[in-house]
Amino acid sequence: MSSTAVPPAPPKKVNRIGLEVADYRGARTTLCAGCGHNAISERIIESFYEMGVPPHRVAKLSGIGCSSKSPAYFMGTAFGFNAVHGRMPSIATGAVLANRDLVAIGVSGDGDTASIGIGQFVHLMRRNLPMIYIIEDNGVYGLTKGQFSATADIGSKLKTGVINDLPPIDTCALAIQLGATYVGRSFSGDKHQLKALLQGAIAHRGTVMLDVISPCVTFNDHEGSTKSYSYVKDHEEPLGDVSFVPFFQDIEVEYEPGATKEITLFDGSKVLLHKLPADYDPADKCDALRVLTEAHDKNEVVTGLFYVNTEQEDFITMLDLVDEPLATLPESRVRPPRKVLDELMESYR
Repeated sequence: MSSTAVPPAPPKKVNRIGLEVADYRGARTTLCAGCGHNAISERIIESFYEMGVPPHRVAKLSGIGCSSKSPAYFMGTAFGFNAVHGRMPSIATGAVLANRDLVAIGVSGDGDTASIGIGQFVHLMRRNLPMIYIIEDNGVYGLTKGQFSATADIGSKLKTGVINDLPPIDTCALAIQLGATYVGRSFSGDKHQLKALLQGAIAHRGTVMLDVISPCVTFNDHEGSTKSYSYVKDHEEPLGDVSFVPFFQDIEVEYEPGATKEITLFDGSKVLLHKLPADYDPADKCDALRVLTEAHDKNEVVTGLFYVNTEQEDFITMLDLVDEPLATLPESRVRPPRKVLDELMESYR
């Protein structure tokens, strides 16, 4: 009686910290089939996996809306907090200040950000808090049956035939003006560009704001919509090809001299912007705003990395906090003794 040897199972594919891509997944999505938000979640999973970020060192934050369900679908072992509508920036600020070692990623929507949450968004951008802020932008309130949001373009049409006559808020231009230090726009259907922007975002130290056009297949993917799959594909104007080289890889990149802009990030990683227009500098705030303004005037959906500033101090550095995360400090270091309080009160007599 002979026995047949069972071939060994192929080795599992793991990242640089020994984890499989399955370790970065979350719950099964409950969003509509074909929703752009699901594609964004997949790129987030791939980016954090390839960068080797431990999921348990990630804080996922969101507000209210279809977009705010997304954090449930990636990194199931990460910390998570679903905030009140439009108030995610406050929760994110508190989390990052309490534990500077966490990698914070906030997922919001165009309603959660540009309508009820616009005040919180403004102050988050100006502080340069080290976090990644993603807007899953579909131009409508998908959770309440498809009304126009504040990012809907003039002339865009709902499925009901209603035409939008209000100008949109350009969250990218607003973020650049206010002080965010890594600002870009992408399309949920552009896997290569979105992943490169996300990986650069993970390596950046400061406020990252990515506006991702994410079509709503239920309420805003029809003819007449300017946030539909077909419209974006027909009107997208990428600034150039975006590539990313992490600090832990030594990769030879071939490109024509003078045709690529190389940006070195906080941890030594590099963002490579190939074949950019000769007169565009992503480190120049005025150039970035000019590109966005010109694209708006031509009804183009310009995508790519618009602005990056690697010199600006982040909020943690500006506050001169101690190196240890505040959440780990003993009470004796964070709570002044009674004597200090008595002296303070006495000084006001």
